Amino acid sequence: MSKHSAYFRVSTSSQNIDAQRQAIGSNFDAEFIDSGISGSVMAKDRKGLSELLLVARAGDLVSCYAIDRLGRDAIDVQLTVKQLLEKGVELDIHGIGRIHGDIGKMIVALLAQVAEMERTKIRERTAAGRVAAKASFEATGKTHKGKTSLGRPEAANKAQVKAWRELNSASISQTAKQFKISEATVKNYCRISLSSS
Repeated sequence: MSKHSAYFRVSTSSQNIDAQRQAIGSNFDAEFIDSGISGSVMAKDRKGLSELLLVARAGDLVSCYAIDRLGRDAIDVQLTVKQLLEKGVELDIHGIGRIHGDIGKMIVALLAQVAEMERTKIRERTAAGRVAAKASFEATGKTHKGKTSLGRPEAANKAQVKAWRELNSASISQTAKQFKISEATVKNYCRISLSSS
């Protein structure tokens, strides 16, 4: 008996699959999920996707939110889709429709290339933004977007955290609670090795 399965992937553990599920539905025989798995991880190294590839059978239908969810790059996406199509599995990609047979393979090859081009453009825009931010920061003390530091803002003032901890002979956890920051941040700010507490 054929099954209708779904594959979901989100890049970070702070994200969830709700938006993807809302887009493609939730009435599936099985769901395969990779949560907190970067798009840079090969398909074969993703637990959820690997399980899907193992259990999918001829006549099954697999739904997925976007073609780029199925692999790291154009070649990886093509290999994943080829594996599924050669098993006789039909794919239903949100916004594209159902993909099967030789025409499906051709469509997927084209779409995977487009997805990879878009990722390259995003990387290029990000790199250009970093260059602009650095140049502006060096010239004015602020980034081109008005931030007063490059990179992520500090969770707390390092000097204040260190001074408060020393003044109060406080533990790492007490200091973390005082400043509402993680214990790892306290260790980093106070230059304490992760093995000590």
